[in-house]
Amino acid sequence: MARPAAVEFSYKELADESADLSAKIEQAFGPGGLGICTVSGVPRFVEARQALLPLAAQLAALPEDAKAVLEDPASRYNFGWSCGREVLEGGLPDTRKGSFYANPLLDAPAGSDHTAAAHFPALARPNLWPGDQLPELEPALKALGAIVVSTGLLLARHCDKYCAAKGGHPPRLHDILAASRCHKGRLLHYFAPDASDAAADGANWCGWHFDNGSLTGLTSAMYLDAAGQPAACPDPGAGLHIKDRAGNVVQVQIPPTHLGFQVGEALQPHWDCPLEPPVGVSPADVGIGQWQPGLSFGETSERTMDEYYKAASAGVRARAAQARAGQAAAAPRKLRARAAARPLRAAFLGRPVTAVVRL
Repeated sequence: MARPAAVEFSYKELADESADLSAKIEQAFGPGGLGICTVSGVPRFVEARQALLPLAAQLAALPEDAKAVLEDPASRYNFGWSCGREVLEGGLPDTRKGSFYANPLLDAPAGSDHTAAAHFPALARPNLWPGDQLPELEPALKALGAIVVSTGLLLARHCDKYCAAKGGHPPRLHDILAASRCHKGRLLHYFAPDASDAAADGANWCGWHFDNGSLTGLTSAMYLDAAGQPAACPDPGAGLHIKDRAGNVVQVQIPPTHLGFQVGEALQPHWDCPLEPPVGVSPADVGIGQWQPGLSFGETSERTMDEYYKAASAGVRARAAQARAGQAAAAPRKLRARAAARPLRAAFLGRPVTAVVRL
């Protein structure tokens, strides 16, 4: 039996509010789908992807003191630069990749509401940018992020139409995302491997996980050599892998000219918006992050961040930095998109020579 693949939408059909895309919506996100789709023909996407993704390697190559200024411990490193702060399966700190987080639409999501920034730091803290160290990063990330969000809103509108026709549910997803102040972009860079990495379990490079948002916009992989020039993928098994509801693991390819969208665990409402299960669903059956009855989206996110992002010891990070400094810069690096679905699970498998963009 053929396994399902990512469903493709054209930007033109998503932009047509009168189009009936219910069959494709169900194929992508319904009970038999993988929880992922791609969108072709997105205006300005190809140029924006090309402008942003190579900057991941440049950011990672900045001096350690320059990256330290971009760290934001108060947000659990969910704004600015983060390396060695996330814990992998097995409890090991993830020193193999560096991440840069920013809200692509709002530099200060909480505005003047200092209480929100204090209570929900992973969502509401202000952006940090490298400024003169890498001035092109801010406009490039904001440009691609705006394209991802606007295209995702078109997809969300058709998801609402499908749900309204299927079960009489009022349209909500589009409006919640349109009003959200919690969009989060993540630019990821994977460092070149060392000898110890060669024997490591490939799944640990980005193990099975769920995203806590509603839709995750994904770019395809981009591979760069040590000089920052495009390179071929060194491993055909690398990329995004999804485990479907039957337990089958499927590798999904996103064409370079397509924008991908994968469903996540929950919506992305305002941080103080209460999360309630659908009518007729027991709270015991809801498996969204660290959610418990009565928690808001922000409270759920903060508890989830506590679980997944934990600081590694300074010694581990120092040894990782020394190892990277001694590596030859000959191995190609790879940019891969990261996502997850509920109740589907996703992981990245392959050789650890990557950099990643998640928006």
